[in-house]
Amino acid sequence: MMPGSGTDSTKPWIAGGPAVILVEPQLGANIGSAARAMGNFGLSRLRIVNPREGWPNENARVFSAGADRVLEQAELFPDLRAALVDIKYAIAATARERGMAKPVFGADAAALAAGRHLAAGADVALVFGRERTGLYTEEVSLCDAILTLPVNPAFASLNLATCVAVVGYEWFKAASAGALPFAAADKSPLADKQDLFAFFDHLEGALEDAGFFRSPEKRPSTTRNIRNIFHRLGLTRQDLATLHGAITSLVEGREGRDARKAQHNAAAAARRAKKAGGGTSDAPGDTPGE
Repeated sequence: MMPGSGTDSTKPWIAGGPAVILVEPQLGANIGSAARAMGNFGLSRLRIVNPREGWPNENARVFSAGADRVLEQAELFPDLRAALVDIKYAIAATARERGMAKPVFGADAAALAAGRHLAAGADVALVFGRERTGLYTEEVSLCDAILTLPVNPAFASLNLATCVAVVGYEWFKAASAGALPFAAADKSPLADKQDLFAFFDHLEGALEDAGFFRSPEKRPSTTRNIRNIFHRLGLTRQDLATLHGAITSLVEGREGRDARKAQHNAAAAARRAKKAGGGTSDAPGDTPGE
């Protein structure tokens, strides 16, 4: 896909991280949206426990929005116990307090804990429950820690894919040390004083011709104020070039611009005519009419 859409197939696909386990997801659309979020944040290991609509699922493919490889590599399991059999450290996502003596993490702390265990060689899973009921208490008891988010207590249930996205974001931010994909474009070099003074001369001359300085007594202070405005901006060379052009256009007006354009076009036409005339001269010794 084209880079402008946010997807660039020329760049390497980042994969790995903790496994993401979806327990009995009800809708293929949510599986696909979760896979999309996984792809966004460098998570590639999807495990699906007993999906209600069966597997494979066309809606999941459509809603993955191009994260097909996550779905193609997804593993299917009959229950959470089977999905966790080779996992050393599992974190269960839940919005409800379960009365269990387990560590409780926010998404950022869960991401850091996952990273520490993975670095130590222990495989990690992030476990998410059903859209309607979440994880059962028995399922939470199979996990080592609890993940919850600071949400509105009166409306704490998140969409499945949204929850995966929030946790995935924190995972990738921690794994990449918060590196952003791009930075601000390099600015044109700052204008030096000589260029700035030339701009002041241009601007003040145009203002003088336009009758801006109506009071000779106030002109020095007005000039200082105008210069201070531009000093505060930290103008670049490109900025000055743009401002010079703007002043020239205002001074010339439409008639002046049209006259300058006509003069330019006439000069270009004359050069073309001269070049064309030079290329069709008679060869030496030829006599017209023979």
